[in-house]
Amino acid sequence: MFLHFDQVIETVRGHFGGRRVLVLGDLMLDRYLWGDVRRISPEAPVPVLRLQRETEVAGGAANVARNLVGLGLEVCVCGITGRDSHRNRLLALLTEQGIDTDCVLIDATRPTTTKTRVIGDHQQMLRIDAECSGAIGADVAERLIQAFADRLAAVDLVLVSDYAKGVVTGDLCRRIIAMARRRDLPVLIDPKGKDFSRYRGATAITPNRGELALAAAVDAGDLDLLLSTAGRMREELGLEQLLLTLGALGIALLDATGVQRIPAAAQNVFDVSGAGDTVIATFAAGRAANLDTVDAAHLANVAASVVIAKLGTAAIVSNELIAAITDEAALEQAAKITSLADLVLRTQHWRDRNQRIVFTNGCFDLLHAGHVTYLERARRHGDRLVVGLNTDRSVRALKGPERPLIGEQDRARVLAALAAVDAVVLFDDDTPLDLIRALRPDVLAKGADYREQDIVGASDVKSWGGQVVLVPLVDGRSTSAIIQRMQP
Repeated sequence: MFLHFDQVIETVRGHFGGRRVLVLGDLMLDRYLWGDVRRISPEAPVPVLRLQRETEVAGGAANVARNLVGLGLEVCVCGITGRDSHRNRLLALLTEQGIDTDCVLIDATRPTTTKTRVIGDHQQMLRIDAECSGAIGADVAERLIQAFADRLAAVDLVLVSDYAKGVVTGDLCRRIIAMARRRDLPVLIDPKGKDFSRYRGATAITPNRGELALAAAVDAGDLDLLLSTAGRMREELGLEQLLLTLGALGIALLDATGVQRIPAAAQNVFDVSGAGDTVIATFAAGRAANLDTVDAAHLANVAASVVIAKLGTAAIVSNELIAAITDEAALEQAAKITSLADLVLRTQHWRDRNQRIVFTNGCFDLLHAGHVTYLERARRHGDRLVVGLNTDRSVRALKGPERPLIGEQDRARVLAALAAVDAVVLFDDDTPLDLIRALRPDVLAKGADYREQDIVGASDVKSWGGQVVLVPLVDGRSTSAIIQRMQP
């Protein structure tokens, strides 16, 4: 759980205060050829892709920039491309997203780094790389450093995305770190290669376990050794933090206080392309907005869980991140109690994962076995159960001035403790119609003592293709009966 949940939510909602980030690194164009495969070529034992569509997205350091913009930050990118049509397309993609590309320089001696992936039936079949990974020349490096220096006064944080394509040379890296730190700007780096000494003096680096193992010449499979090595490396390089991404094991944050492990958010993995870009971008956004570093690392972990569920090089956006945060928080009982605004985002997050949403409502005063059984049975009609709970005022309007016996916050808290319930939202109207229309559930559940034609929202749910179900009740269990037995 986040250390400062409310602050994290408000920071993401507030687009991280619109902080400004200068991203320097290896810019790429990621191209995708999508199609299906139905036969093997008669010319050679290879599948034949029937091309259906082509897409292009900004990749590498440019994908880091996409992630930052998606979170609401202002971004300038600094890097190199060739003098070719792929440069034009890459700049157009970045400009469309409001990213400043004035510091993207041309090196006519090399092509724009381009990765072309061939996707057949949602599986990557082949990748074709057009690139020059040798170090950029001294004259190009000087022009790049000058462009970088010209922008430093206007930013809040520097992010270096090193994809080992020749831009982030040792000398260039050391010089830009020194320039940024003289201005007291944080410098975050996604590293590559065997020599991490070039990153000395940065604020933080974000290697994955393979990258750290390569740089430290240790076994990537020995996690204890990897973590102890990471701790020593952090001290030797003078870093404030080292954020180690561990795939299915989540993230480890190492700082002067020790190691903080953050487990991975449960998620279906479709494509890990760009996940590291999302991690460093989100961590950088959190640092720029002065979040606690543990919360910033946790936020980066949640963001990564969103993008790996997408196919292709993907970037995070604020609404997705808010939904993922609240979804994760729902694992904590109290966090299941939510506002309508947050619930709309959460239900969209569930729908993006093809999860079926069931809605029911009631007063649930003096929760008893009949209620619990009813909710469990309702939940079986989908993947998520949302409970609309009448406020105290609404209950009084329905059942009289003596009710409810239990206040709305206590009723909500008890409902949230049930495993069958995924979200609880209070409503103050006499009926839940507006709530139903806002959430658009797939299933509307009510007790079998109702007739479908009498159920509020039934016609609405059916109008968008939803289903109305009547759930059997447990005989002899009711709040009214309990109250009657309590009377002297």
